[in-house]
Amino acid sequence: MVEQSSVLGGAALRRIRRREGLTQAAMADRLDISPSYLNLLERNRRPISARLMVSLAEAFDFDPRDLRQEEQVGGIDGLRRRLADERFADLQIDREDVVEWLSAAPQAAVAFARLFDAGAAGGGSADQSPAIEVRREIERWRNHFADLDHAAEALADELRLSTSDLFAALSTRLREKHQLSVRIVPGEVIPGLVRRLDFHARQLQLSEMLPPHSRTFQLALEMAQLEARELLASLSEAGEFSSDQARALYRRHLAGYYAAAVMMPYGRFLRACEATRYDFAILERRFGVGFEQLAHRLTTLQRVGQRGLPFFMLRVDRAGQFSKRYVGASEADFLEGEGSCPLWRLHHAFENGGRLATQHVAVQQVDGRETRWLTFSKRVERGSAGGDRPGEFVVGLGIAARLAESLAGARGLALADEGAERIGPACVRCPREDCLQRSLPPHGRTLRFERHTAPTTPFPLADSPV
Repeated sequence: MVEQSSVLGGAALRRIRRREGLTQAAMADRLDISPSYLNLLERNRRPISARLMVSLAEAFDFDPRDLRQEEQVGGIDGLRRRLADERFADLQIDREDVVEWLSAAPQAAVAFARLFDAGAAGGGSADQSPAIEVRREIERWRNHFADLDHAAEALADELRLSTSDLFAALSTRLREKHQLSVRIVPGEVIPGLVRRLDFHARQLQLSEMLPPHSRTFQLALEMAQLEARELLASLSEAGEFSSDQARALYRRHLAGYYAAAVMMPYGRFLRACEATRYDFAILERRFGVGFEQLAHRLTTLQRVGQRGLPFFMLRVDRAGQFSKRYVGASEADFLEGEGSCPLWRLHHAFENGGRLATQHVAVQQVDGRETRWLTFSKRVERGSAGGDRPGEFVVGLGIAARLAESLAGARGLALADEGAERIGPACVRCPREDCLQRSLPPHGRTLRFERHTAPTTPFPLADSPV
């Protein structure tokens, strides 16, 4: 199979040829290539070269962006995520099916993705949830924004020349370049807020309730608004959103991405990850960050030629609801849907006293595959700005078990198949028949009740999917 990083355009070539009413021989003649080579191109057996793209543009007024229509659905992983919905559970669509669909009929795939996204949001495009739209856009970029990383890295290197204390360096830059002083104030001074910019006093006020790493993040966030304003605007305007709310929410994510990249500059951070074997405790101390900040950053390491390991990250509350979910390049499509498996120890971390919990899991997927992951989870608090009780969450990190053997966190663990604990996706998508924890029957399966027997499972299933 051709590597998916190559530019395959068989479907686009066929559309052009049919639009022009040409045979393969006639089109090949206009492009100055052989008919047999054009046949291979149309069947996605060969990638389209840069020279041929130029010839297509000149001969047929062709837009090269048509070759990247799969990016509109988030590529293979984006389409697989949608097809993992419980409504398609009985179809057993695998990765190769998705690859063939995108190669053969990318426009149909885009149409399906638009309809699915509109339905997931509860209506047409005008009614889409801003959070869902933003998540789709982040996934399209795989949560890696190269321009933001380079800009933040340049700023971090410049700040490092003055002092190794990033909070002090940011404070100095805000004062000297932007005439803004930084002041830590009691929570009641800025009720309901963690940060406030007082233009009249030329003062950036931070709540005293913030821990040190959050104070630094807030300064870096303000720096994003001041020094990366044009870049943030360009990226947010390029996104396809149905409302200003979604665009504003996306811009906030981008600003936070920039701030985290200032605290953990790409090159320095990746080198530290590799040198410490991704030792989370060391990385937190070395870069002065919290576990949630670190977890998010680990999902972004996708720079071309300088990639980190593909982690996923999520944040869950006591009710099992996801308030953050970044799959990145991990292909962890079992995180789709509402909620997750109660057998996952991630949900037990609320009672773990803030200690890091590790679990090797085997996830039975909707299509019958079983994938293995090493997951880490830790309870975190989001401090309140006033006297209210802080919010409680668990932040989870995960990586494919086959990539985890060298991690510091995997030391002493047996990552063989038999050592994994079996879990599934959310109950309505989970194909496991013998789970006593199940709260709902799997979608697309027939329940079977017999008069003279009482099974141990709450939802006895017929022998085969319908």
